[in-house]
Amino acid sequence: MSDFSAFIKSRQKVNLTMAAVNILVFIVLEILGDTSNPSFMLAHGASYAPMVLEGQYWRLFTCMFLHFGFEHLAYNMFSLIFLGDIVESVMGPVRYLILYIVGGLGGNVVSLMLSMRSGRYAVAAGASGAIFACMGAFLYFALRNRKRFGSGNMRRLGMMILLMIMQSLVDKGVDNAAHLGGLATGFILAALLYHPQKRSVRRIL
Repeated sequence: MSDFSAFIKSRQKVNLTMAAVNILVFIVLEILGDTSNPSFMLAHGASYAPMVLEGQYWRLFTCMFLHFGFEHLAYNMFSLIFLGDIVESVMGPVRYLILYIVGGLGGNVVSLMLSMRSGRYAVAAGASGAIFACMGAFLYFALRNRKRFGSGNMRRLGMMILLMIMQSLVDKGVDNAAHLGGLATGFILAALLYHPQKRSVRRIL
């Protein structure tokens, strides 16, 4: 128990708060109903393109804190707790919060646009757009600091991103557009917000 307490205390505060909010929302919704049911999730803030286009734009935000079942939540929170922690330690809490929210929204907007173009609509939820925004930011940090980061770590990072994208393409029901949109948005935001003269990337891989 003391090890867990020490682990929690060592985490970056904004990222830990984001994870806690996601977990708390999941617990509340599980008590109220079935988070694996698309209709239930839609009634509680999941995104659905036709409803968003009718003016319910808030769904692009609320869906970032909803997850379809425990497995979906666990995978995303495991990724967020470690990856988001690194990104916040580099960017600082305020910039990280901007990255998380805007990156997640960016991924959801890209998903909405591609849904409109294809005419295929699905109920969508999850923090993966924000998580991929963290990955995009991490990629930018590594490129800006590639000499200190090292060629070996660059290859590992590239492989990590490739594997995450490949898993997204293989897994059914995954919103690949939100993932790629979040990745691109995170990369762009990092380019705008990151100040390498003030902070340095740790060797973490």
